[in-house]
Amino acid sequence: MKKLLAVLAALFLAQATSADTLIDNVNGYTLDEDNKVVRFNAMLIGDDGRVKNLLSRGDKGPKAVDFRLDGKGRTLIPGIIDAHGHVMGLGLAALTLDLSDTNSLQEAQAKIAAYAAANPRPRWIVGRGWNQEKWGLGRFPTAADIDAVVSDRPVWLERVDGHAGWANTLAMKEAGIATETKSPSGGIIEKVGGKPSGIFVDAASELVAKVVPPPLPIVRDRAFMAAQESLLSNGITAVADMGTSAADWSVIRRAGDHGRLRVRILSYSSGLEPLLAVAGTEPTPWLYDSKLKMVGVKLYSDGALGSRGAWLKQPYADAPDESGLGFLSDTMLRNLMSRAAMDGFQVAVHAIGDAANAQLLGAIEELALTYEGDRRWRVEHAQIVDPADLTRFAEHGIIASMQPVHQSSDWRMAEARMGLERLGGAYAWRSMLENDVPLAFGSDFPVESPNPFPGLAVAITRRDAQGQPPGGWMPEQALILSEALAAFTTGAAYAGFAEDRLGSLEKGKLADFIFIDRDIFRSTPEQIRETQVLETWLGGRKVWERD
Repeated sequence: MKKLLAVLAALFLAQATSADTLIDNVNGYTLDEDNKVVRFNAMLIGDDGRVKNLLSRGDKGPKAVDFRLDGKGRTLIPGIIDAHGHVMGLGLAALTLDLSDTNSLQEAQAKIAAYAAANPRPRWIVGRGWNQEKWGLGRFPTAADIDAVVSDRPVWLERVDGHAGWANTLAMKEAGIATETKSPSGGIIEKVGGKPSGIFVDAASELVAKVVPPPLPIVRDRAFMAAQESLLSNGITAVADMGTSAADWSVIRRAGDHGRLRVRILSYSSGLEPLLAVAGTEPTPWLYDSKLKMVGVKLYSDGALGSRGAWLKQPYADAPDESGLGFLSDTMLRNLMSRAAMDGFQVAVHAIGDAANAQLLGAIEELALTYEGDRRWRVEHAQIVDPADLTRFAEHGIIASMQPVHQSSDWRMAEARMGLERLGGAYAWRSMLENDVPLAFGSDFPVESPNPFPGLAVAITRRDAQGQPPGGWMPEQALILSEALAAFTTGAAYAGFAEDRLGSLEKGKLADFIFIDRDIFRSTPEQIRETQVLETWLGGRKVWERD
């Protein structure tokens, strides 16, 4: 009997250990712990969804596997981690009016009118994506510009960067906006002839947004699924969701509860209230098989460059009476950061202008004396930095969470807003690396497309989709491809305290990877930009495939 039991046990163990997947015949790339490129031709994945081994030509393969996939020589790379995105914003943008593809005010008006005609309900028309800089308008649009095409329904449209809103007259009326309404702290009500123009910058946007009926739960659920589909189709296997509300968290949890969560989300709460309501006194554990975790909090120090809300040390070159908006006093910023840090939450702060970055660096330098250890303070965007402040990023383990596509979208505007002489520390990726500052790259979707491959192309060229400017904008700040890929994978994982399981295809890490239609290490930047994802795999299982 003992011998029989031993034989049965051996058979059971043999079956259990053979429940592996071999991804064979691939042109594989990953990064090691030093971010050096590693090539392989096959990958063995355990039944726990983690990498067991990488094999090169000539290596002895496993004798028996549960499943073998012939990769047919296709290129395989680690799943991309977007270090800064807005998941529900992406999904809701897919279900509402999208003006991001408009190139003039007239195009936007036509699209608003067509949307209103095609969507008689709900009563409010909401959307986002307008950009007066892209339109070459030379001014902000006004309520009258919307009234000319839709005046009988309230309309509320967010700017492409989310830092300004555009309302028609009826929307302002329903929000109680009048001539005497004052701009709130941290915001501006733009006026024409002494009257509100229809543009509300940063904190002023809430004056209108608060009366817009919120999406129903079923709409939020649909929006999340749309966002997830978009992310997976672009090779995004994990994302740092910057600004998760309590309602957003509930949507993601519903997806997880019903087995529909197919992308990994590192959640950063929208301010302290959702953080404390959801996570309480410490970061949540990983939920749904390492698919969801609330890591920390997202705070705002200033606005955006496009709406002149970015807080600058000196006035704007194209608006000498304006220097942007600092949202928080030094004391308020330190108090908010301290409240999160005392319970072990990671702190991520939006800072675009050089004054905002300097303020944040000062706060980190002070708080690091109290909150010691591996804190990984995150500066989100770090777009316009005084060159004198660049070396300060290397202190206290600060992470520069940046978005390459912002540089290609903004370089003309940045020159107009600042003047070239003040841009020595702008979008300074190379300077960050040379100062030993960890880089984490993302897209800031839906401000930009979640597609990471244009971001990779910009990172190594400093040029936009039209190849402008020739030679690249401040080309000395460009990266090489392996550095850029690291920022989108291992760097983004490190930035979210997830490097123990995400970011590369090293032994013991989760097998999150994508098949793409070309070898990006043997492609031109223009070809890299056009890369398409063929399949997306999470934990050794295929979760998306191109038709």
